[in-house]
Amino acid sequence: MSLTLDTYRLLGRSGLRISPLALGAATFGTEWGWGAEHDDARKLFDLYVERGGNFIDTAGTYTNGSSERLLGEFTRDHRESLVLATKYTTLRRPGDPNSGGPHRKNLFASVEASLRRLNTDYIDLLYLHVWDFTTPVEEILRGMDDLVRQGKVLYVAISNAPAWQVARMQTIADLRGWSPLVALQIGYNLIERTGERDLIPMAREMGLGVVPWSPLAGGVLTGKYSRDDLTATDGALGDGTRKRVTIANGALTERNFAIVDVVKEVATELGRTPAQVGLAWTLQNPGVTAPIIGARTPAQLEDNLGALEVGFTASQLARLDEASAIELGFPHDLLAGDAMRAETHGDMKIETRR
Repeated sequence: MSLTLDTYRLLGRSGLRISPLALGAATFGTEWGWGAEHDDARKLFDLYVERGGNFIDTAGTYTNGSSERLLGEFTRDHRESLVLATKYTTLRRPGDPNSGGPHRKNLFASVEASLRRLNTDYIDLLYLHVWDFTTPVEEILRGMDDLVRQGKVLYVAISNAPAWQVARMQTIADLRGWSPLVALQIGYNLIERTGERDLIPMAREMGLGVVPWSPLAGGVLTGKYSRDDLTATDGALGDGTRKRVTIANGALTERNFAIVDVVKEVATELGRTPAQVGLAWTLQNPGVTAPIIGARTPAQLEDNLGALEVGFTASQLARLDEASAIELGFPHDLLAGDAMRAETHGDMKIETRR
């Protein structure tokens, strides 16, 4: 496999062309205790665009709004050639119960705020950021469709939601003639593969392009952590906020380090870095459209882009798959079993395949 950032892919069942790796802008700004200052963020943006990249991902909440504001400055001379994706639902102001959530009031207020910060007249792709199990789906879909009809949003999408709810929403949108969802963001990587149970098959069936966030599992797949971090004291962790968050989230386990060991072995065989192997693994999945890379420095971004040139042997893919395998659970394991793959009915043999 050898790709470039201008080897564009269609996003879901839309005609929108996007790069096979999206530039994640959650690192633009340092308000969260880590990230890139203005000049380094500009270097990240310029490097990505100069290589032919056109798909940039942000959200109104990233670095307390700085991510969108910086993009509003950086994209000034490139706006028409870029696909800007942002999100709404999670921003909440103290004392205002309607300043968060996917309902219509917050949807319209969030989009207006993002338009101002991004310094643009329209958002290419708007995600519902986090599902809340409260707002009626018809309210959300109609509100999104109204924004599309107004020209303030071109395409709509969803992230962090159950597969059954996304499928239901897509069906309602189709039946009502409202703007369909064209993309689905999920956490997906060699360590977190549970999206293979329902989310990714659902997305392929319903016409949503899958855009994985955290394809390197918060840096775990880069090899930056060791088993010593499992028992490290606060003093040994240094002042890296992101490292503390990763450890607090329970991402450092013996299972995960066993996966990282295989990633390192494959990387050595290929003459590549573990980060490139982890990213390339997501890229080779036909159910994935464009993973989001979250580099903090130009050197990290350069390394990440090298994933586009990585090709695996069948043996290497099998080893990565075996190390990271999950149980699909019911009914998937049952339906994939030998007893269900072939059924004999009279003199007619019916073979079913996954």
